Amino acid sequence: MLRKKTNGVARRSQRTSILNNIAETSVDRRAFLRGSGLAIGGLAAIGATGGTVTRASAQAAISSAVETVKSVCTHCSVGCTVIAEVSDGVWIGQEPGWDSPFNLGAHCAKGAAVREHAHGERRLKYPMKKENGEWVRISWEQAIDEIGDKMLQIREESGPDSVYWLGSAKHNNEQAYLFRKFAAYWGTNNVDHQARICHSTTVAGVANTWGYGAMTNSYNDIHNSKAIFLIGGNPAEAHPVSLVHILRAKEQNNAPVIVCDPRFTRTAAHADEYVRFRPGTDVALVWGILWHIFENSWEDREFIRTRVWGMDQIREEVAAWNPEEVERVTGVPGSQLRRVARTLANNRPGTVIWCMGGTQHTNGNNNTRAYCILQLALGNMGTSGGGTNIFRGHDNVQGATDLGVLSHTLPGYYGLTAGAWSHWARVWEEDPEWLKGQFATVKSADGKDSNLMNLTGIPVSRWIDGVLEDPANTDQPNAVRAMVLWGHAPNSQTRMTEMKTAMEQLDMLVVVDPFPTVSAVLHDRTDGVYLLPATTQFETRGSVTASNRSLQWRDQIMAPLFESKPDHVIMAKFANKFGWADRFFRNIEMEDPETPNIESVTREFNRGMWTVGYTGQSPERIKLHMANQHTFDRTTLQAIGGPADGDYYGLPWPCWGTPEMGHPGTPNLYDMSKPVSEGGLTFRARFGVERDGDNLLAEGVYSAGSEIQDGYPEFTMAMLHDLGWDKDLTSAEWAAIQAIADGQYDASSFPLSDIAEADLESGETPDAIEAIWSSSGEAIGKINWKTDLSGGIQRVAIAHECAPFGNAKARAVVWTFPDPVPIHREPLYTPRRDLVADYPTYEDRKFYRLPTLYASIQKNDFSQEYPIILTSGRLVEYEGGGDETRSNPWLAELQQDMFVEINPRDANNLGVRDGAQVWVEGPEGGKVKVMAMVTNRVGEGVAFMPFHFGGHFQGEDQRSKYPTGADPYVLGESTNTAQTYGYDSVTQMQETKTTLCKIWSA
Repeated sequence: MLRKKTNGVARRSQRTSILNNIAETSVDRRAFLRGSGLAIGGLAAIGATGGTVTRASAQAAISSAVETVKSVCTHCSVGCTVIAEVSDGVWIGQEPGWDSPFNLGAHCAKGAAVREHAHGERRLKYPMKKENGEWVRISWEQAIDEIGDKMLQIREESGPDSVYWLGSAKHNNEQAYLFRKFAAYWGTNNVDHQARICHSTTVAGVANTWGYGAMTNSYNDIHNSKAIFLIGGNPAEAHPVSLVHILRAKEQNNAPVIVCDPRFTRTAAHADEYVRFRPGTDVALVWGILWHIFENSWEDREFIRTRVWGMDQIREEVAAWNPEEVERVTGVPGSQLRRVARTLANNRPGTVIWCMGGTQHTNGNNNTRAYCILQLALGNMGTSGGGTNIFRGHDNVQGATDLGVLSHTLPGYYGLTAGAWSHWARVWEEDPEWLKGQFATVKSADGKDSNLMNLTGIPVSRWIDGVLEDPANTDQPNAVRAMVLWGHAPNSQTRMTEMKTAMEQLDMLVVVDPFPTVSAVLHDRTDGVYLLPATTQFETRGSVTASNRSLQWRDQIMAPLFESKPDHVIMAKFANKFGWADRFFRNIEMEDPETPNIESVTREFNRGMWTVGYTGQSPERIKLHMANQHTFDRTTLQAIGGPADGDYYGLPWPCWGTPEMGHPGTPNLYDMSKPVSEGGLTFRARFGVERDGDNLLAEGVYSAGSEIQDGYPEFTMAMLHDLGWDKDLTSAEWAAIQAIADGQYDASSFPLSDIAEADLESGETPDAIEAIWSSSGEAIGKINWKTDLSGGIQRVAIAHECAPFGNAKARAVVWTFPDPVPIHREPLYTPRRDLVADYPTYEDRKFYRLPTLYASIQKNDFSQEYPIILTSGRLVEYEGGGDETRSNPWLAELQQDMFVEINPRDANNLGVRDGAQVWVEGPEGGKVKVMAMVTNRVGEGVAFMPFHFGGHFQGEDQRSKYPTGADPYVLGESTNTAQTYGYDSVTQMQETKTTLCKIWSA
């Protein structure tokens, strides 16, 4: 943290309980390590960390060669390359990847310490269960048998939805894909992962604006930005290496950096313009900027005319947000926002960057759409240096989302419709009726049977309510009785007092993780808890997707430590226990009965992920890029010569067609200056062709070289036939398409490599084509670019330089959302009661199987007793729930106290001194005891806490409840104990960025 060494006031050093036995002096590195049982002395300590200084010894001899292995950092989503030095299977040293175009030889504190994450002595070493209040070591066989038997019992008594499978953004792509497939074979959509609580509102808002819900450009493309508008993000601490790319634009382009944040962060310290605004007023702020843009005709009218639908309705809403109203709601002077608007208008293309500060709100989807609309108005989309650069959190949260570890979708965002299930059943060669039979059937409101395979599951943000809510009020027959937290930190979620109750009410709690996490200690259970040690990602191999959509390959650095096992092996153990492993792995090579071949898993999802273009990145192509990182340009990410010549680094999706087709990947989404075959794209036509009589397709604009020189819908076989392009399909592609149409498709009969390598000139004869259409034309015509497993439709469309998903306008108005036009709504817990009548929240409603409260909470005025706005965020030293980073001695030393930032005026009014212990309590009764940091980083009436701490609960130290030797070095209160109810109106994203609290001296 940025903290003065002295402020002129004598103060006592504050310490966590792990340091209480250390001498009463300030804690230095040696004392900290000694107190943690880690002191190893002098140069030996440096050598043990993989440092570059080693003890000289004339007698030393090299017994074996040191091997270098490339991997990818397991913290944030930048995708930094880690070079491991391995000797005799032991990871002895570490260097950053100097050839990587992402980190360019840089590491942040967390990345520089990942070797300790893998070798950490605080890891779980063997399976354990709680028995009579004590942790007992058990074997893997006993663990799988006992857990499996209990799950099967619960399934028999209450149905498959009574077991919740919570996955992870820390899984690699292959494991994430297997996890979602695993939940499908178990028979539930009660499956989710961390994206629900970090960027689900981004995915929903952005995908419903222009087609895909991901970062449109890249960290590297920011080099080309002429202005950088950053809202709700703190990359200097959350994604430190990304700042290298931001500062490059600032320096070489003289690009102004505008940071909008309620808190003056380390990122704000780099800003040319810092805008402090009231938490939860993002839409009002953006509309205030757009008011000036429209008022001065600074918008890009031609871009709007040809590529945007609904901007007139946005103008109507923005007209109400004059400078006076914006200042009343946000606290930002109109003169400052006029300056911001003029800066953005005069410095194009500019990029917009956001993170969880914008997403974690009850109207988070409104925020993300407002950011997008700002870029559409300025014409900053589909251009290098522009776009929306959405910085994801965990290292594979992008990939895990793409691979469908979600309660509302299958891999590739295919949804849960009958057609989506049919598609994946074809990929898996599974009997659709058998899959359907795995799911529960319930009576719908009309008395008819309804299969839950088509109903969205409970999101992770609400799993607590899946346990505690009366099933009569939910859309599933019984409550959740068993919870599997697989690579997930529960302290990253709100309402922890209720979470404790839910954990204690479960029949069984299973934790699969390299570390025990707060799941091991939050509750007061004496039995029914299992801890299964998973490996880190450094003990296995596989692909991982960075925030910019590039795939990278991690090679295995070392064998699994202790008795830990890779996640895909643990899944195989459960699949065997449940009796369907043979079906589950029928198309996946097995290295042994419990070890799926990772490359084979990649090839299986390549077979089905046509929607987002996860089909062209074979393991061989990804590995080729990793081996030749030095050949890729540091800004464009395109290889200049070498074996990957012309490819974009990591084959950022969509990488169309089959691997054999050789698509280079798409560096910047929606960039029409390039042909589609060379990485160009249009906006996706996923919303139909017209709305209220208006054309939703692009008006007279198209990607370079396109043979259709206007807007067009998504490609189907019927469209190919109308264009006469169906004659370009090969015989092999025709055969696969016919088999799909006839319901006779068998993936084993149509190997993609065989189809791709077929003679592209030897298609069906015209007579044969007409015979096919006359016999089964209706069924064939419905097959589209997403469901054609041969890849032929995509190949032919791109051969004519057309985007398979069509060429449409982005839509500024989403008619399927609660707020078609983004509007400001006051947070549920707002201190501004004067604004509630003008900007009320939603009415209570039911979705994602659960009743969800809005107006019934907001109608109560908590602001008198709880007058301070509470928000939360990241620190540079720690990541996520913090279990792994607080268990790393080199990081734990850097930040030993959980704290709350309080403005000096508030602190003085409350009688709180800097460094003192205080209580912070939320209006739902959860409270935490933390250290006060009195600072002007936060404005008056606002308090901030980081969310990486755990192991204390409402003033009580829980260290004794951890398994011996598996407690993190640093413990602390979880901010989410004091955080409150509140969920986004579309995705159920939790609201952590704006609630209320009161603070008093402890």
